[in-house]
Amino acid sequence: MVGFVPLDDTELAALLAPAGLRFLARVRGEPAMPPLPPGGAASALPAQGRHDARAHEVAAVDAPDLADRVNAGWFRMAKEFRLFDGRDEFVIGVDRAATNGERFGGTRHGWARVRLREEWDFVRSEVELFRSAMAGLFTERYVPEFTVLAGDGHVLMNTTVWGDGTVSTLAVRGPRVP
Repeated sequence: MVGFVPLDDTELAALLAPAGLRFLARVRGEPAMPPLPPGGAASALPAQGRHDARAHEVAAVDAPDLADRVNAGWFRMAKEFRLFDGRDEFVIGVDRAATNGERFGGTRHGWARVRLREEWDFVRSEVELFRSAMAGLFTERYVPEFTVLAGDGHVLMNTTVWGDGTVSTLAVRGPRVP
């Protein structure tokens, strides 16, 4: 088994930058998040605060307009569900460790506080930290999967690849604490 080589903050910032994310700091420990059912965000029901992307924001993994649909749907939902705080910051899931420069998923998951730059693009940037393993069942094309949280934990958003070969964003909103 290959050992883990932890990413330092400078390396993590460099990995996130092509997506248009400005790295601010690591989040120590588990951040606050809305209550999720045992199966996670995708298992949440509307009565549990789940909201799905609109039909025109869902794209097949090989769709020519995948980037436009996924980015637009994510941003609309981020604004609608108040992902961004007063400083336009939010939290994004990141891998804490890499082996030989390759992504390593699983139990080494962590979180980083970030801000969107003026120019951003989760799909066309092809940031390896966000490459979907599930999409590999349908295409060799780069398709992202990532999870973001509001800093106060009132909303979790997950952009994911579904079993039918489509990709979209869902939000799970919990009660907002003043």
